[in-house]
Amino acid sequence: MSDVEFDDFAYESGDDDHYEEFGTDDDDQDMDMDLDDGLLPDISKHEQKDSEVEFAVHTLDEIRAFQTREADHVAGIIDIAPEHAATLLRHFTWNKELLIERYMDDPVRVLKEAGVRLANADGSSASGPVVTTVNNFTCEVCYGEGDDVLSVALRCGHRFCAACYAHYLTQKIRDEGESRRITCMGAKCKLIVDAATVAALVDAATLSRYETLLLRTFVDDSKYLRWCPAPNCDRAIECHVARTQLDKVVPSVTCSCGHRFCFGCALDDHQPCVCSLVKIWMKKCQDDSETANWISANTKECPKCQSTIEKNGGCNHMTCKKCRYEWCWVCLGPWAEHGSSWYNCGRFDETASVNARDAQAKARASLERYLHYYNRYANHEQSAKLDKKVYQATEAKMQEMQLQSDLSWIEVQFLKRAVDIVMSCRMTLKWTYAFAFYLDRTNMTELFESNQRDLELAVEHLSGLLESEIVPASIPQLRQKVLDKTVYVQQRRDILVEDTARGLKEGRWTWTVRP
Repeated sequence: MSDVEFDDFAYESGDDDHYEEFGTDDDDQDMDMDLDDGLLPDISKHEQKDSEVEFAVHTLDEIRAFQTREADHVAGIIDIAPEHAATLLRHFTWNKELLIERYMDDPVRVLKEAGVRLANADGSSASGPVVTTVNNFTCEVCYGEGDDVLSVALRCGHRFCAACYAHYLTQKIRDEGESRRITCMGAKCKLIVDAATVAALVDAATLSRYETLLLRTFVDDSKYLRWCPAPNCDRAIECHVARTQLDKVVPSVTCSCGHRFCFGCALDDHQPCVCSLVKIWMKKCQDDSETANWISANTKECPKCQSTIEKNGGCNHMTCKKCRYEWCWVCLGPWAEHGSSWYNCGRFDETASVNARDAQAKARASLERYLHYYNRYANHEQSAKLDKKVYQATEAKMQEMQLQSDLSWIEVQFLKRAVDIVMSCRMTLKWTYAFAFYLDRTNMTELFESNQRDLELAVEHLSGLLESEIVPASIPQLRQKVLDKTVYVQQRRDILVEDTARGLKEGRWTWTVRP
């Protein structure tokens, strides 16, 4: 998508290039930033799918231009310098309406809380830092003194030598990563150092870092903006999906760099699984809970010393290697008391014995269920990780096909598109298993599993076609088969994702967080 002015938001929905107005939803009234001024005119709309969300991609220049316009606008309304207006806007996280409302009610309080002072300590209204030499000056930091020491004072009047102030600002910016809340060097002074002072005192590299940090705070402060997590990408994505909606929608967005991710949690696209389930599932896969499940399902503790014992044979006569205690695997009682009828465990409470066996059976069943979904999840994840090798092999196959036929380089691109579709579908299938693990079984669950199965079969068929050897005589037939199957696979993915997204919005799906 082409770069546009920040106030001319270009909205995209899903994979199709189109533009849409926003700001019509009720929750847009709670926006923390004014981001809906000046939309692209006369752009036709199209019907949005349930699995799609509106979003826009913004460059640093667009964000910077927007900030400048907002600061100039506020400065003109309340009659203050643009740098002070920018400081006030950052204090109010760029909520222009709230700032103006509060300022009109109590300007003194707003200025004090935001760390802004409009008049100098001597009562003058000169703008910018006071950088000069004064008679008999002594810096309170380095104790440099004399009449020729260059010094700096903000509107509060706290004066320090320029070298100390420059060092202080550089340390704050470069070492601490601070930008919007850098305060005066004076003890307990809350006055914010504005951009003009920073520009007058630091070197070019530090100033560039400072401006970048200010841009980052603008995005970080907004509920509706997020940086693209792709390496070396400096674009920001705007999406008006509130956190309260994340159990009903998976806000998948695509940056102009090509990276597709979830706006809600910044992880790679995990449709159709909602963010809350993704977080729980990943924790379950990473921590030691499944090790504990395996231990519970396959081991017992010695009744005497509580050592963990794994049964490695068919006999229920257990001897602890640590304390040499002999006991029964079935009922955990002393082996010596079993006599010749040890296998009946007749002298023990039958209910307790049955409960113990039931508990182990449940633990084993729970583990087997988890492994069923995890193995399929991990299989698709591993396949997706091999995409670099797959792309390299596909490129070599495209070159081979071009040499062995009269197809042009453009015409053999169908192979790359097919690989793209396969990889996208594998990521989708990967997360369907996490979703299905927590999904409560209803009549609709069978429909979900049917769509899941159809997509998986189609993906495997297309993968097989992509891995088949190239025979010059059958290239036209192979090309047509791959094209047809690619379209079919994409349709199957759309059906699965759309039906799941529609079910989330309708409240059709319910899930249980299992241990």
